[in-house]
Amino acid sequence: MNPPIDPHLKTGASATEHILVERDRSIGFMGETARVYSTPSMVNDVEYACLRLIQKYLPEEQSSVGMHVSIDHLAPTPVGCEVQIQVTVSAVEGRKVTLDTEVRDALELVGSGVHVRYVIDVARQARRVGEKRTLIENRARDGIAPV
Repeated sequence: MNPPIDPHLKTGASATEHILVERDRSIGFMGETARVYSTPSMVNDVEYACLRLIQKYLPEEQSSVGMHVSIDHLAPTPVGCEVQIQVTVSAVEGRKVTLDTEVRDALELVGSGVHVRYVIDVARQARRVGEKRTLIENRARDGIAPV
């Protein structure tokens, strides 16, 4: 049986992180002078900020996995600038945690959205992944095409 989520994880819990937009977090298809924070990097940074916030409230044997991400990338942030990521729990429904997100640079709001995570038991999840891996490998071995 899964231990309950800490009752302190509730609406309003929040965290702020600061990220330096380095080259590996940028897009380069518009050339070096127009290199900016990439949308995939923003999504990744927001997701990990949400994970770290929720993890503070979970026992070691639990974690959370992403279920849904909806982020609007509203403005460019040049390489070398810092962004501030603010994540705030907007709902806790059983094991489902919804977070509102904002990403700002020194001048403006550059991203906002919602991220939904689900609290899981790490050992149970590892077993499920292993079982699925075995099923996929068996299907491939038997020549069964992916669905």
